[in-house]
Amino acid sequence: MADVDMAGELNGAGQSWAAKSVEGWIVIVTGLNEEATEEDLQDLFGDFGEVKNLSMALNRRTGYVMGYALIEFREKEEAEKAIKETDGTTFLEKTIKTDFAFAKAPSGARSRAPAGGARRGGRDREASPSRR
Repeated sequence: MADVDMAGELNGAGQSWAAKSVEGWIVIVTGLNEEATEEDLQDLFGDFGEVKNLSMALNRRTGYVMGYALIEFREKEEAEKAIKETDGTTFLEKTIKTDFAFAKAPSGARSRAPAGGARRGGRDREASPSRR
């Protein structure tokens, strides 16, 4: 079976590790030039499909980009193509990295919630009769 060599491709078990958000596939872009604008990103990523949503974190004090952005595509294939063609490229004089923003938990992964539900007041509750 194939190993994962690009975001969203199949892992050795034949499963894709990329996870869909509520409405689409979100790509995270890191290493952005602090003077990048939403229009710059729209121009770059609009070539791969319709950009449904674009969000850039700004430093409140300086007003400059904090170095990353989230870009949402409707179709997984559009997001995959955008990642494949932009990851490691130079954009506004800086090398950017792109990848899927969300990943599925590995199959068989356990929840991080405490066994038996939430604990209140620091006291352990006794298990119900059916769980003893």
